Amino acid sequence: MKKGIFLLIGVLSMFTISAQNINDALRYSNGEVVGSARYRALSGAFGALGGDLSAVSVNPAGSAIYTNSFASVSLSVSDVDNETVYFGRKSASSDSDISLNQGGGVFVFKNRGDDSPWRKFALSVAFDNTKNYDDSWKSRGMGDVSIGQYFLNNAQGLRLDEISALSGESSADAYAGIGSAYGYANQQAYLGYDSYILEPDNDADDNTIYSSNIAAGNFDQEYAYAATGYNGKLAFNIGAQYGDDLYLGLNLNSHFLNYERSTFLYEQNNNTGSVVNQVGFENNIITNGSGFSFQLGTIYKLSNEFRIGFTYDSPMWMTITEETTQYIETVRVDGGENVLQIVDPRVVNLFPDYSIQSPSKVTGSLAYVFGKQGLISFDYSRKDYGNTKFKPKSDAYFSAQNDIIANNLTAASTYKLGGEYKVNQFSFRGGYRFEESPYKNGETVGDLNGYSFGLGYNFGNTKLDLTYDAYNQSREYQLYSTGLTSVASIDSNNSNVILTLGFQL
Repeated sequence: MKKGIFLLIGVLSMFTISAQNINDALRYSNGEVVGSARYRALSGAFGALGGDLSAVSVNPAGSAIYTNSFASVSLSVSDVDNETVYFGRKSASSDSDISLNQGGGVFVFKNRGDDSPWRKFALSVAFDNTKNYDDSWKSRGMGDVSIGQYFLNNAQGLRLDEISALSGESSADAYAGIGSAYGYANQQAYLGYDSYILEPDNDADDNTIYSSNIAAGNFDQEYAYAATGYNGKLAFNIGAQYGDDLYLGLNLNSHFLNYERSTFLYEQNNNTGSVVNQVGFENNIITNGSGFSFQLGTIYKLSNEFRIGFTYDSPMWMTITEETTQYIETVRVDGGENVLQIVDPRVVNLFPDYSIQSPSKVTGSLAYVFGKQGLISFDYSRKDYGNTKFKPKSDAYFSAQNDIIANNLTAASTYKLGGEYKVNQFSFRGGYRFEESPYKNGETVGDLNGYSFGLGYNFGNTKLDLTYDAYNQSREYQLYSTGLTSVASIDSNNSNVILTLGFQL
């Protein structure tokens, strides 16, 4: 991958056409609490239990379960192993990350008045990492569609003078000016034209017909993907116990997002009649966002053993800022010699801010607690991803993308089952979860299957928990939105080791 691509030496440009799509909508609106070691050990089945700071981030009534003020902090070591298949060729890659993924505290205030049904109140603040974007993989195979088709599809119908540099104009000025004046498609067409991939039907300014200097045939393609970042949630909570059996809670959540991705395609061919026989195309994006949501939750003791819980998660309203950079290089045959052409604008493109509204979610929970020896817990959640929205909805492009989302995404259910058994100061835990695909076809992103097990030790006022969890999910990754729409099939195995230190305040 080309180094130093983020050096800004050109002007900033504002796109008149956005490039956000269904993949962005799902990426930024889908997530769950990564959580503490005890929470992860039960695979997140905590909706009717409480008594854990990550559980409070799932059901806000969980803070009122605490009998004493408490704080915890968690460290996570994550590993992602990807096996990729592209035109029948397999590739494998791995990525690891260490992060401080959870921290917070709850403060409990007991009501000493005997005549009041409000037994205690709890205030808490907690940070949880709801999604880890660290991931990298490579795919390689022999395809039958060239990256040249991407630039050709963007260029057809556009005037030549609106995709080419003025006389004496630098690559940076041309790239920035075309993007600002005419939009994203023209800018992509400029990259294809200035790198000699595109050939105009004639050299007149009003020409709108183009062909590719890459001849049809087979193409050896290697695609590299690298991403980093996270989606975090800071929850401000108030909880209360009413009577002996009812617990209520409210979370006001502040969300913040950072996502960085770099992709690089290298393509070569030996096709007869091909003027351009090598292409390297790099795209980088940095995304930052902030948003708000709220949660309402309740836990009710049916008896000393049985508890039920219910949580409503509001939509998340997030405002997002994006910036991109691009680079392309080609090798063409000219006069019998191989000539390297580099188009490196080094311009940071700034997209206009936009908003995403994620769908709401409801969760029902049931738990059986057998004294101080252990428990079994089950959570069921449902979320309609088809209700994800880009905003403003009055924007024609966003309106079209919202229709695509509604037509391709669907309501998905999540099932979580967890258990814990205590022997003296030791706690032994395990869990299983299953998440349905958010896609109607069930293939673009597949179902998720995961399991977990963990161990805890209670020192008295201090607790130490260790958990291992893993899950598998497959997905189909389309390389580009048009032209080269070939798909890489990715099978991901994710594993995490979480260590949590908790102590009474």
